[in-house]
Amino acid sequence: MATTTDQPVLPDVELVETDGEPLDSAWHRDEINLLVEVIRYRFRDRRDYFVGGNMFIYFNVEQARNRDFRGPDFFFVDEVQRYDQLRPYWVVWEEGGKYPNVIIELVSASTADEDRTTKKRIYERTFRTPEYFLYDPDTRRLDGWRLTCERYRPIEPNERGWLWSEQLGLWLGAWEGQYQGAQGVWLRFYDADGQLVPLFGEAERQRAEAERQRAEAERQRAETVEAELARLRAIIAKQNGPTDGADGTSQK
Repeated sequence: MATTTDQPVLPDVELVETDGEPLDSAWHRDEINLLVEVIRYRFRDRRDYFVGGNMFIYFNVEQARNRDFRGPDFFFVDEVQRYDQLRPYWVVWEEGGKYPNVIIELVSASTADEDRTTKKRIYERTFRTPEYFLYDPDTRRLDGWRLTCERYRPIEPNERGWLWSEQLGLWLGAWEGQYQGAQGVWLRFYDADGQLVPLFGEAERQRAEAERQRAEAERQRAETVEAELARLRAIIAKQNGPTDGADGTSQK
């Protein structure tokens, strides 16, 4: 009797994790790590998403066999199981046909043309990724497109030059500061109120600082109360005048 299984039939093709090509710069490496960590902190209570960076996306057998690698610098996939083990790559046919909801490419001199043409066309017409963003660290130019009526339409920036991601519910914009010991301009996420979404370490420092301020405010309040009580005791003592130590009667 024939049997059935819920397991997908996997294609006979080798999937590799890397093409051996290094990232364009240390900034690119750190920026990818920053974006991934911020999203992990933002959605730290969720188990229904995946965020990846600098890893291949395999979307059909021919592409995999031809080594036509597609590895976005950053991507976010919504409504998928978040496993505890790390995925070495994203395989669409093993993930229920799920493609990224958001892709961010970090432009460099060697990738700019492909990012704006070939990759954009694939993300628009094959991946059907709802939102695609490009950031050039040299010019600090940020571009974004949203899939509307089956084609990418430019996302209009706000007065700060930030772009809104409907998929993430966050703003994307530049931030100047220090990350991994390096001072520079970084691409960061901001919440709907314009507040910077922190990294895990930043959030812990903010919590510690808030606790320090709370303790300091409590100390100052206690000192103020004690000073006021001392003042009132002094007023009462002055009103009562001098007294004997034994029976408390006034000395004439």
